[in-house]
Formats: sequence, C-alpha cells, structure tokens
Amino acid sequence: QVRLVESGGESVQAGASLRLSCAASGDTSSSFAVGWFRQVPGKDRDVVASISWDSSNIYYADSMQGRFTISRDNTKNTVYLQMDNLRPEDTAVYYCAARTTYRTTTYSTASWYTDWGQGTRVTVSS
Repeated sequence: QVRLVESGGESVQAGASLRLSCAASGDTSSSFAVGWFRQVPGKDRDVVASISWDSSNIYYADSMQGRFTISRDNTKNTVYLQMDNLRPEDTAVYYCAARTTYRTTTYSTASWYTDWGQGTRVTVSS
C-alpha cells in the first residue's frame, strides 16, 4: 500500500500559478502509476492528469492541456502538478491517487487506483 499526502493548495487569483505535490510513502519500492483528480461538491471526481511510473507516458484531460504539467521525481517519491493560468473553474479539491504497476501505460479512471490522498483545496477567484 502506498500512502499519499497532497500539499500546495491555496486560494489564488485567476491567472496565477500553483504547484501541487503528492508525497508517497509506505510500499514505494514497487513501481506505481499516479493520477491527479479533482472534485467539486455534488460532482464526480474527474481526472486532471496521470503519469506512468517511469514518466514515459503522460495523460492530460482536454481542459488542462497546455496549462497543467504533471511530473515526478522518483528519488523523492513525489509527483507534482504544475498549474498555470488558473481559472475560477479550476476551483476544486485536488487528489492524487496511486496503484502499483510495472506497466508504462497511464490510467484516467478513478476506479483503477487503489490508494488515495486526503486532498488539497484549490480556490481560484476572478
């Protein structure tokens, strides 16, 4: 099992940038894929981006393409989500999720992931 802790969420103005971090601990000796998701009250948890264990495959949801960048530093067991040009509609709780796999594919479905962090809140005001 991989334990995940997100950080970096805060309240910002539209157009600002934030970098979220997802620190993994526990069974990090195995390779694991990571996804970032976000959720607003009353709606499903939507994928933002995902990255394979070796960073060879990366996926972005259409509305994040060009504004968000996912990356990882396996020496630090940390995955990052750089968010630029934030919009009010980006306001949500952001979660990172992981699942141990040696496959280098990425996964955009929340149900595929087995381990989740507690979330970090991002608020973007106009």
